[in-house]
Amino acid sequence: MNVDAILKVMVEYWYIWLLLIICFCYRLLRPKIKGIVGEKAVALILLRLNRTKYIVINNVVLKVGGKTTQIDHLVISDFGLFVIETKNYKGWILGGENSEYWTQVIFKRKEKLYNPIRQNYGHVQALKYYLREFSNVKYIPIVVFSLRSTLKVNTVSEVVNTAKLIKTIKKYREIILEEFEKEAILEKINSVNIKSTTYNYRKHILSIQQRTKERKKLIENNICPHCGGNLILRRSKFGKFKGCSNFPKCTFSITN
Repeated sequence: MNVDAILKVMVEYWYIWLLLIICFCYRLLRPKIKGIVGEKAVALILLRLNRTKYIVINNVVLKVGGKTTQIDHLVISDFGLFVIETKNYKGWILGGENSEYWTQVIFKRKEKLYNPIRQNYGHVQALKYYLREFSNVKYIPIVVFSLRSTLKVNTVSEVVNTAKLIKTIKKYREIILEEFEKEAILEKINSVNIKSTTYNYRKHILSIQQRTKERKKLIENNICPHCGGNLILRRSKFGKFKGCSNFPKCTFSITN
């Protein structure tokens, strides 16, 4: 085999290895890429809001008690604080207000996702910790899915597609915050937002994974991960489930 033939074979192998590496990296980073795309899409939609009434902050990271919380979008408005969690999923999305997990259905394939309402609840609690001096603030959590998804959820909380996001925000019309309060909240959020300083995405993911393990262990030991109460086996028309003994004060439940 001459030199040209050898070089040609080497180049072909190099292209194959490069393609394999790209495919591997894409599969590894795909969830993060999808999340970023979804967040950017919602950020563009939020630009349509009147800037005199709404202040939009994208990607807020707060640290409370050694744990980090990442909020996709926060809108400080005359009407309260909109806490927005984005989900760039496709297919049918099924779930309930208090379910531990929701289900994504694509043809015959089913995947579980952690209830985004509960996820956003944690974001609201982190905000309340830092904004406790603003006692009159109204928190309005919204979970927004991409247009590629069909929502079949039973919820009281706001869960919408991107097409309905602006309409959902604008239906809140009761003026709660004055201009100086909005500016004070903005200043406070900017001062505690660690995204631009010490935030480490990998550590944030590891922290979430650790909390998930701790949560699973508590549930296995029949301990409520929300309030520390006992989990009791109950029955409903939908079957067996574990519910917190402190109900109705604590509404945690999980399908048995």
